[in-house]
Amino acid sequence: MALEPEQTTEKLWWVNLTDEELLQVRMCDLDLHIEGTPLENRIATVQDELRARSIRFEPHYWLSDEWFCPDGIPGIAIPFYLAHPRLERLEKAQLLEVEGGEEAWCLKILRHEVGHAIENAFRLRLKKERKRIFGKTSVPYPEYYSPKPYSKSFVLHLDAWYAQSHPDEDFAETFAVWLSPISQWRERYRGWPAVRKLLYMDRLMGELADKTPPVQNKKVLDPLSSLTKTLGEHYKQRKAKYGREAPSFYDKDLRSLFSDSPEFQKATLASVFIRRNRRHIRLLVSRWTGTYQYTIDRVLEAMMVRAGELSLRLVLPDEESLKQFAVLVTVQTMNYLHSGKHRVAL
Repeated sequence: MALEPEQTTEKLWWVNLTDEELLQVRMCDLDLHIEGTPLENRIATVQDELRARSIRFEPHYWLSDEWFCPDGIPGIAIPFYLAHPRLERLEKAQLLEVEGGEEAWCLKILRHEVGHAIENAFRLRLKKERKRIFGKTSVPYPEYYSPKPYSKSFVLHLDAWYAQSHPDEDFAETFAVWLSPISQWRERYRGWPAVRKLLYMDRLMGELADKTPPVQNKKVLDPLSSLTKTLGEHYKQRKAKYGREAPSFYDKDLRSLFSDSPEFQKATLASVFIRRNRRHIRLLVSRWTGTYQYTIDRVLEAMMVRAGELSLRLVLPDEESLKQFAVLVTVQTMNYLHSGKHRVAL
């Protein structure tokens, strides 16, 4: 549950600014803290899960511009917007969704990041069996990756088949599934090659039970207080990252559902129809494909513009057109994913 403004202990000077004004504020001037926010309880929940497994490890946390766990540091950076509801609203306005905004989603990401942090704390990447089962950390991190949606060699935890992006992410995703008290991984992954990774994780974490991690530094990287870029500059960078590499849609896809025939000249323009249903379709396709909503919205924008240029209009009733259009966008997105040309931004 998001923190309401009245729950904060002090009034922050930027809370009542408009979005346009808020985008001019430097990130270091936000003066945010994890304490006193819902993040505290969510962190405590994951810590209880570790304690229940007899793992004596407690990562340290700080606010930054995004989720990450730096190499060699047994700690986790959490995106700033989760520390205040006003910033969550700005995040949604800018990127159409709030990554980790819902409690269940936040816990999933926290478990994943703890997987990275525990590797750092116990130097697990140096273990030969870890390298053999998950691969080497030295594999270059890609800016984008091409997932195989039907692969059973990887666990499914975060969206977009994230375990497939890099050996370190595979380890963190496997750890998150292992740690989650509701994953039922033994039943869920029975018969999958991925279960071998989970059984290794179970054995490895058993070996670490009640042990003190050798790496205990409290270093941080890019804390919010050091980030001098404005929120506007931050979101410009984020949009550039997630707005490119969108699937390609062609005229034939639009003409398969809409028409420019004179007999439909009194029907609703397809561009108007897409605009009217844009948010609903974006949510559906994102949920079904795991693709970022912002990326899908760029696709819908292009389709809307092209439909207008072609003067296409509805052929079927609104409700049927909505169903078929949602299917069309989903199928085309999945076709692109399966082609191996799709790349998901890390």
